[in-house]
Amino acid sequence: MSKWKVSHISAGLTAVTVGYSSSVVIIIDVARKAGASDDMVVSWLLALGLGMGITCIVFSWLSKLPVVTAWSTPGAAFLLTSIGDYALSEAIGAFVICALLSFITAQSRSLLRQISRIPPAISSALLAGILLPICLAIFTDVNEAPHLVALFIAVYLIGSRLFPRYLMLLLLVMSVSISLFMSSSNDVFASSSHASMLSTETAPGASSVFTSIFTLPAPIWVTPSFSLSAAIGLAFPLFLITTLSQNLPGIAIHHAHGYTPDHKPILSGIAIVQALLAPFGGFTFNLAAITAALCMGEQADSEKSQRYKAAIAAGVAYLFMGLLASVVVALFVSMPNIIIHLLAGLALLATLQGAVVCAMEVEHHRAPALLTMLCTASEFSLFSMTSAVWGLGLGLLLLYVQKKPVSA
Repeated sequence: MSKWKVSHISAGLTAVTVGYSSSVVIIIDVARKAGASDDMVVSWLLALGLGMGITCIVFSWLSKLPVVTAWSTPGAAFLLTSIGDYALSEAIGAFVICALLSFITAQSRSLLRQISRIPPAISSALLAGILLPICLAIFTDVNEAPHLVALFIAVYLIGSRLFPRYLMLLLLVMSVSISLFMSSSNDVFASSSHASMLSTETAPGASSVFTSIFTLPAPIWVTPSFSLSAAIGLAFPLFLITTLSQNLPGIAIHHAHGYTPDHKPILSGIAIVQALLAPFGGFTFNLAAITAALCMGEQADSEKSQRYKAAIAAGVAYLFMGLLASVVVALFVSMPNIIIHLLAGLALLATLQGAVVCAMEVEHHRAPALLTMLCTASEFSLFSMTSAVWGLGLGLLLLYVQKKPVSA
């Protein structure tokens, strides 16, 4: 048996760093909009870390192929705009239903093929409509803090040119540093204004943050409740977005690197893990695409048969990130909204760009794609169905009634 190499560990750590840093702030914001307390937010990150870690390690070890899993960042972006319309227990129930739909799909290759027949223009437009309001939020606070917005955009432009792989990590560190500085400045101001009161009190929130950093995360069970509105408005769009934008590209990444695993047991196992962890905040798990590629190239190992070890290393790193959930939440929970908007919007800009390009690529699909994108971006809800459901339906309807031009 070949020995482990430093390249296995470095590739796995790079994959986790890129995947985690690019969207952890979105996950935290989703949990808070769902009505989760700070302890529940910790439980969400713990469940996600454990779920991704276990699935990476188990499936990579059993198949001896690099199987990297992730949470669904597009799915989280969708939840960010929709989850606030439902009770927390309903959202948890929707996560369970999403897992059930994923499990059923994994059992039927024909069903997976039928879903994959949705034109890329429509699915990309759906994703673009979900991401557009989040990316527009980059500029909503320009009047309030123009220098801060300019700083983030400048770092993004420079970093995307010089060190794109670690750009989001830099923005993440910068966001935490600025937030801590702003928090300490507020505390200093408060202490100067209320010196007599603070002689017997600590700075607001300081003790709770300090304590939470040194507390192991604890899973918190939320009993799911099931409703038709949450199933239609949350579960189905979340399942569809995850399948189209994560699992199908994840399968394609395997094939592109010359790996042909049987995806049925892998996708089934991922769905089971999601169902088990959903009550603790594991909203969705899926095959990774971009981060998976980092564990499948020659940078992981020159010997193709040994690259699965990089995926196992990624799994171990995810487990550690889950156990460090209290630290992550302590750093992000008091982050100002303006920084959250900047970080989330910039993190999703590249994904939005790719989605828009794909949506408008085929000329006779542009009108249906545009309708899908605008309807989804409007964030309305009608008859218990979110704008994403309406956008997908209207786009497919227009595509059906619109006659395809006859080639000469």
